[in-house]
Amino acid sequence: MAENHAQNKAKLISETRRRFEAEYVTDKSDKYDARDVERLQQDDNWVESYLCWRHNIVDETLKMLDESFQWRKEISVNDLNESSIPRWLLEIGVIYLHGYDKEGNKLFWIRVKYHIKDQKTISDKKKLIAFWLERYAKRENGKPVTVMFDLSETGINSIDMDFVRFIINCFKVYYPKYLSKIVIFDMPWLMNAAFKIVKTWLGPEAVSLLKFTSKNEVQDYVSVEYLPPHMGGTDPFKYSYPPLVDDDFQTPLCENGPITSEDETSSKEDIESDGKETLETISNEEQTPLLKKINPTESTSKAEENEKVDSKMKAFKKPLSVFKGPLLHISPAEELYFGNTESGEKKTLIVLTNVTKNIVAFKVRTTAPEKYRVKPSNSSCDPGASVDIVVSPHGGLTVSAQDRFLIMAAEMEQSSGTGPAELTQFWKEVPRNKVMEHRLRCHTVESSKPNTLTLKDNAFNMSDKTSEDICLQLSHLLESNRKLEDQVQRCIWFQQLLLSLTMLLLAFVTSFFYLLYS
Repeated sequence: MAENHAQNKAKLISETRRRFEAEYVTDKSDKYDARDVERLQQDDNWVESYLCWRHNIVDETLKMLDESFQWRKEISVNDLNESSIPRWLLEIGVIYLHGYDKEGNKLFWIRVKYHIKDQKTISDKKKLIAFWLERYAKRENGKPVTVMFDLSETGINSIDMDFVRFIINCFKVYYPKYLSKIVIFDMPWLMNAAFKIVKTWLGPEAVSLLKFTSKNEVQDYVSVEYLPPHMGGTDPFKYSYPPLVDDDFQTPLCENGPITSEDETSSKEDIESDGKETLETISNEEQTPLLKKINPTESTSKAEENEKVDSKMKAFKKPLSVFKGPLLHISPAEELYFGNTESGEKKTLIVLTNVTKNIVAFKVRTTAPEKYRVKPSNSSCDPGASVDIVVSPHGGLTVSAQDRFLIMAAEMEQSSGTGPAELTQFWKEVPRNKVMEHRLRCHTVESSKPNTLTLKDNAFNMSDKTSEDICLQLSHLLESNRKLEDQVQRCIWFQQLLLSLTMLLLAFVTSFFYLLYS
């Protein structure tokens, strides 16, 4: 079944590429940026994203590609950078990326109160939207965002339907599959009519992605740690520029590798403890690689060490899903599953397998370095070998779906050493385009789950709820439902009253003018 699905997908991708080249590119190549056309022939995920949005109908997909590619050339998307955007627009903070929702999706903030409808600046604001989306798409290929329309303190001057329509088109045509949902916060009643129009632009399938919220409901989608105080949150973040907001990882890559000071301070602690708690020890210039024969005089100590490691690792189940990268196969492919509080074991495994003929250096980074212990976090893997990385919450801190991990890997020369000093120097010198990156989300297992990744065999033994607990929860649910119905009835009554008063006022004004001029 899965094999047939993969074959059908491959056929659709091939047909889309062939027909787009023959029907659209051949005679009208100047309509598109050559880089986009080249990428279409090489990036399967990109083609698939357009196909999925058009329900695998190739004719509709081709029309969508045509419209999208023309727009990309018109606005010069591939060449957009900070200098393409007026500095004042970057400084006011009307649009930016920051934080995550409860599903782990990046938040794309649009602070509407800072937007004033102005035909002179609309082009630059559209470029700003494209700049942020393209920047995100290059880093997080295919992972959706949650759009946060913050309408608090918004006045009539901020209502700009052309701008809203452009944002909708970005996710419908230009960046398909990148929209998780649109959370609309604190919408003034004046805008009710405007958003009825927005729903028609989204189409029936996407209307369900609109979430209208107030201070109470917004926390259903975003936890307080990523909400500003005016939304009832605790996030101390305040937008400022320069530099650009970049909170994806706290140790971002520079031109020639990670920040030097961070690397030097972390490598010693990580490397010293790696050999004690992992299945493979780090080799250096004077050590024999693990895959080669071990010196007989060292066999006893090695066996004892491996037995200790094995006893620790028996508690884990191997991840099942695999991301197949050019240098490493990484398992799990997308999410790290941690046990819940009741399981008593919250550690998880990342398994790296070297699929090259050279040694591969790797390091692990996270958005929440204060919350996790990662061993090893900076090491190497021999050709054909595997390394088990143990990830565990530190100091009883809670795992969050907003937390992310980044695996970075790069091939080393055969003559290179793999000790701490050599690895530090290697990451300083390796070119950015030689570094493979893969991101993982975090997930806490709250109930029994057949897929297993990291928990002990008894981690899923959840205590049964008593019938009294269930009855109590049911009564609370019914009470909440009754209160909700009362609120709806009051809203309907209020709207009817408002309509009646409006009609009376209209009748009074009509009568007044009739008497005045009769």
